[in-house]
Amino acid sequence: MTFDTAPAETAFPIPAGVFAETVTEVQHYTDRLLRFRITRPAAFRFRSGEFVMIGLPNAAKPVFRAYSIASPSWDEEVEFYSIKVPDGPLTEHLQKVKVGDTVLMRRKPTGTLVNDALLPGKRLWMFATGTGIAPFASIIRDPETYEKFDQLILCHTCREAGELTYGRELVASLKSDPLIGEMAENLTLYDTLTREDWPRIGRQTDLMASGKMFADLGVPPINPAEDRGMICGSMEMLRDTKAALEGFGLEEGANNRPATFVVEKAFVD
Repeated sequence: MTFDTAPAETAFPIPAGVFAETVTEVQHYTDRLLRFRITRPAAFRFRSGEFVMIGLPNAAKPVFRAYSIASPSWDEEVEFYSIKVPDGPLTEHLQKVKVGDTVLMRRKPTGTLVNDALLPGKRLWMFATGTGIAPFASIIRDPETYEKFDQLILCHTCREAGELTYGRELVASLKSDPLIGEMAENLTLYDTLTREDWPRIGRQTDLMASGKMFADLGVPPINPAEDRGMICGSMEMLRDTKAALEGFGLEEGANNRPATFVVEKAFVD
């Protein structure tokens, strides 16, 4: 197999202090979404749910952006789930990535969407819009999550049905996952659309406010004694969902101060 590469005399040097990894797999879901995997450096360690800065070796000073790691901490490769933005400084080029290409990755991951930032509880709610599902793709593939919570509920809202494919395929695959297997019975996917017909239509905050979400799932309304939350999505979604959880009595936490819900502020859908 051959790959298109830049001639040696025109290739940009790899910046110091970053990993230069090889793309091993690419899958396009819609004209706006793709998933890709890269090799994992032996020295790279992260907690499921964290993000890292990535870029491409296409400039003397490459553009780096924060990307949630979609693979779990035990995976031998690193997976990302990305939106395609035609004029995005990075995504304009990243959406064209193919097997054999090089992706740059900074060495230090970070983030608040980790199990350590939450107090123990019965039920974990994961609220995502669009590619905000990426950190939860990591978390629901980590056995530690199922050991910490009795029930996991992944709420994913998009505009069109094709945008739900990544999450639906991932959740369906967990029952045959060698590490998760039967534990996947404790995970429920609650996905909704806002622009097309679907069994569940509407914004998550509206469905919580009306009580429909809880009725659909057969669980009581969110309460701080049992429920814990994680939020990842657009800035508007973060604000509204945070306010909703605070309305139920939950308190925002952090890595150095675990509480009952956390927000990923570095991510913008």
